[in-house]
Amino acid sequence: MKTRFIDPTSASYAQALEVAGTTRLLFISGQVPADETGAVPDSFADQARLAWRNVFSRLAAAGMRPENLVKVTIFLSDRRFRDENAAVRMEVLGDHSPALTIIIAGIYDEAWLLEIEAVAAA
Repeated sequence: MKTRFIDPTSASYAQALEVAGTTRLLFISGQVPADETGAVPDSFADQARLAWRNVFSRLAAAGMRPENLVKVTIFLSDRRFRDENAAVRMEVLGDHSPALTIIIAGIYDEAWLLEIEAVAAA
């Protein structure tokens, strides 16, 4: 797979991401900040790390890595989490910059402060 970041930003996302030479696409449903027992951390940062861990688990199950992410949509329960969300995203993605959309929305479970869905290509 060959990718080209178009107008990357310093905030771990690109304005656009071109993908060429892919043979597989993986669509990851919204991953929530709950572990396999249903436990949900209290803090936003811990919830965000857990939701990302769940995204990465789906990638691994498909034989992919975080670098295969081409599009991420993050649903936040409140805009006050914007800066903390960006910090955790940069922590977990490093210099990888998929296309990104952030939406402020009512989340299905009030305990969840965010949900992350993604598309990956290989």
